[in-house]
Amino acid sequence: MATGWTQRLASAPHALAIAGTVLALGALGQAVAQAMMLTAVRAGQTAPASIAGEAVSLCLFALAITVPLIFLRPAAAAAVITAASTVSLTVFGSGGLTVAGLAAQVIAGYRLGYEGVPRDAGLAGDDRRDRTRVLACALAVPFLVLALDGRARVAAILLVALVPAAAWAGIAQRARGEAARQATAREVMAGTLADHMARGERARIARELHDVVAHYISMIAVQAETARETTPGLPAAGAQRLAEIAGTARAGLTEMRRLLGVLREDGGGAAARHPQPGLPQLAELIDSARETSGAGARLIVSGPVAAFDPGVELAGYRIVQEALSNARRHAPGAAVDVELRYGEGTLLLQVRDNGPGPPAGNGHDGAGSPAHGLTGMRERAMAAGGSLRTAAAPGGGFLVEATLPAKPEPA
Repeated sequence: MATGWTQRLASAPHALAIAGTVLALGALGQAVAQAMMLTAVRAGQTAPASIAGEAVSLCLFALAITVPLIFLRPAAAAAVITAASTVSLTVFGSGGLTVAGLAAQVIAGYRLGYEGVPRDAGLAGDDRRDRTRVLACALAVPFLVLALDGRARVAAILLVALVPAAAWAGIAQRARGEAARQATAREVMAGTLADHMARGERARIARELHDVVAHYISMIAVQAETARETTPGLPAAGAQRLAEIAGTARAGLTEMRRLLGVLREDGGGAAARHPQPGLPQLAELIDSARETSGAGARLIVSGPVAAFDPGVELAGYRIVQEALSNARRHAPGAAVDVELRYGEGTLLLQVRDNGPGPPAGNGHDGAGSPAHGLTGMRERAMAAGGSLRTAAAPGGGFLVEATLPAKPEPA
């Protein structure tokens, strides 16, 4: 509870000014009361002028111990208040420290620990923290000297205990706040990175689907034009229909390229175009992965090999590519098996390694971070009308298993 309100005082200038004013009035009132008692006790024993001088000094020290909280920075306020308290205790003994003055000394120590030395001191973060710790310990030295000297022993011992404790409490609270802010920033950055990677993966999928679909639409246009030109005895209505089919295909192709062309990496330039990879290129991909990682990797094919739809083969190739990358990243040196099982109109694709496997009880990839790559693989499988699951491989390691249809199923 004390940490909470001292933290609010440290971070709210108006609250600190109000608190300083209240403490100053309280210290001044206690000093006036002590002065009146002093006058009553020493009446007739000491010269009135001397008594008046002591009373004025008590009031001035009471203000000097509390008012700096309002106007000075934490380090300067702590130094001035400590100096004023030391002189007051030296001159007046334990009576030179009021209750409000004690509270002001504790608040000044906490502010010093929480806010640290001034940022314009030209020190880095660690150097500022070290300087703050040294200054916090130095605040207790004058009171320790007074306690050892026997002057105002009770008040001095109390300040020796409370002032460093308040300063270190401020340092600890500041460290906790910085740790919380850094954790929040890391979460925000992780979320931003996850969104960015998901958008990038979807953009790449869209580009590849664009290339595949554009091929088929182009073939429709070419075949319609060829049929119109080469079919003997074709009625005029039939020729007109074929011409309309070709024109519609070309218009659809143009519209699709306009909508999705912005996703292409070449930005409309004259970049070289290459055919999209498929299952026949898996051997080259696995050879490249073997050379890159230096670990064992093999391709296992079972069942009657058949040609699948280009979109399905592209999805299978990209899933294997991402699974190999994950294995290389999270299980370096582990052997990887890529297995293709051709069935009746379906393809079962498995990628398994003999690494440590996934951490127990989370849905993350091998690094314990959000499974961006797994999300992309699952989206590719679903886009092709299939499914994908990930689990611990039998006997240890990690398993990626995708089931893909021979042709994409309509959504």
